[in-house]
Amino acid sequence: MENKEYRLSIDPRILELLGPSLYTNIYYILAELIANAYDAEAHNVYIISNKDDITVEDDGKGMSYQNGDIKKYLSVAEVSRNNNEDSTTKTLKRKKMGRKGVGKLAALSVSENVLIKTISNSEKSGFILSRYINDDNLLTPISDENITFNRITSNGTAVVMQNPQYKLHSTLKAIKRNLLKIFPLVSEDFQIHLIRGTEEETIKDFDKEMIAELSTLITLGDDFTYLNEHFKTAFENKKDELLKNQPIYSAPISMKDRWGEEHSYNVEVKGWIGTYLTTRGRKAELTDFPDNFISLYANNKMGEFNILPLVGQNKLPEVYVVGQLHVDIFELTELPDMALSNRQGYKSDDKRYQTVLDYVRKILLPDILKMRDTYVDLNKKEKEEKKLEQQRKDEADFRQSVDRFRRNASKKAASRISQKFGIKEAQIKKVENILSDEINANSPDMGIKSIIDSQKKKILISQTYHDKDLADIVYAMLIFNNVPPSDIIYTNCDDEVSRIPEGDVGKSGIYNYLRDFFVDSYSTQKMYVIFVTSNHTKQSWGALTEVGAAWITQIEHKIFNIRDFRPEHPLDDEQQWHCSCRDDNGTLFMSKLSQDIFCQKIEYICEKLGYAKKSRSKNKSRLETLVKITDK
Repeated sequence: MENKEYRLSIDPRILELLGPSLYTNIYYILAELIANAYDAEAHNVYIISNKDDITVEDDGKGMSYQNGDIKKYLSVAEVSRNNNEDSTTKTLKRKKMGRKGVGKLAALSVSENVLIKTISNSEKSGFILSRYINDDNLLTPISDENITFNRITSNGTAVVMQNPQYKLHSTLKAIKRNLLKIFPLVSEDFQIHLIRGTEEETIKDFDKEMIAELSTLITLGDDFTYLNEHFKTAFENKKDELLKNQPIYSAPISMKDRWGEEHSYNVEVKGWIGTYLTTRGRKAELTDFPDNFISLYANNKMGEFNILPLVGQNKLPEVYVVGQLHVDIFELTELPDMALSNRQGYKSDDKRYQTVLDYVRKILLPDILKMRDTYVDLNKKEKEEKKLEQQRKDEADFRQSVDRFRRNASKKAASRISQKFGIKEAQIKKVENILSDEINANSPDMGIKSIIDSQKKKILISQTYHDKDLADIVYAMLIFNNVPPSDIIYTNCDDEVSRIPEGDVGKSGIYNYLRDFFVDSYSTQKMYVIFVTSNHTKQSWGALTEVGAAWITQIEHKIFNIRDFRPEHPLDDEQQWHCSCRDDNGTLFMSKLSQDIFCQKIEYICEKLGYAKKSRSKNKSRLETLVKITDK
């Protein structure tokens, strides 16, 4: 074997970066080593976790001592990309990820001593990288017989981090999730293999791993529209509202190149951003990175893991946000390097960086959060429809149970009475009918009645759209007195939860719903109706129908009236009703007496239905914030 010398050519400034301070996370280190393998035109990278070492091995082109590859490798902090030709690999024309040559020292953040073993066209070379360099900068060589590999058989390189100070996660699944977050550039042509003992996991498909977990997705640029095929949703008829393909975002800037000359450039942003279906269970297996993030990449290499804290407003929906944006101008060869010294972020004052943050903050993030709101609304609608379907089923089961009980009880009781008292055959049917009538009048709570009652709305606010302002005040006062919005039916409500369940929308939806659950229902629970009346009431067929339904079913009700209308029978026109007025501009107001009566009625309704009402003084104070109160 020829005598090989491995001399580390290092600028003294780089010494400040050595040791644990260079990288603070094992996965950033792995990403640097994987990036080196990518630049070496590897197709496979093997991350092998053993008891006493972590090895990163690849089947790239390897390094030749004879051809000067080793010397170039040991020249630390020399710019590796000076022109466009240097910016791509020779054979596969991949965009090179490395630029400064510092990443090769990443392994020294894990281990004091790192074995570098490589083979290129049968030529073997090996040496030990160490945090402690001799005065002559010569590294300890590794003999050819000790240059062995775990998986590769021809060309390639292995980096063995001995006695690592950082440990990988205990499960390969968690390691896989971590690597996908910071190094998504995997495919059939570039695969990462995780190996621990007899366990092995291969990462070759980023798309299915991440995109399948999303409820919404925006892609930027044609390069990422292929993600569409992995995006699945239960709301196919609304897919165009949950999945959007947008062109690459482009913004012009003016910057000086590395030689001080001013030029015009375009900051182009491509990639994707989305929101998770749910965050439930995501923390069951802890990983080293949060699940909500927006990462920045340049030349397919991660430059900053998460800009979400910089562009977001720390709002709850942001916990669902995830995205990976590619901005290749960050690594444009002719422009100054904008990466921080730890290679885990970008210089905050760089124009390119500020342009991207501004776009994400003002446009991209708000857009995806609006789409998330759409998904939430669709999800609520589906749940409401399922709830309504179950409610109908429970009602039907209850109806059958009651009918069966009525038939069997009256028939068997009549038969026993006839046997006991010798009633003639002709009279048995009359006895059965009498018993049936009494059972009908005194039907007990049976089986699922409590379930049915708990699902029902408790209060109906009957009104016309012209009187929405007063109805809104009634609604707000009910909510103030601890009535849940889900217990109220108010067809013109701004809050969806109090409108008619989505499954019953339509021209006659309110009437279908009321008939099914409050007129035909065998349950004894009845709604409490609040009538908001005015001169518009008699002109509204819907309002008149609700008045008739309340009278037929003898439902208790209260009236909140607007002058100059006088409620009439079949409303309970003998009770004292509340009365509001409108001024010449149509604005509502009420007197202090009417204010007190208003509060009295709200409190009565809440007490009647078992809600924890507020005090009169608190209710009056609250009402004063909703409507003008006058002395007369």
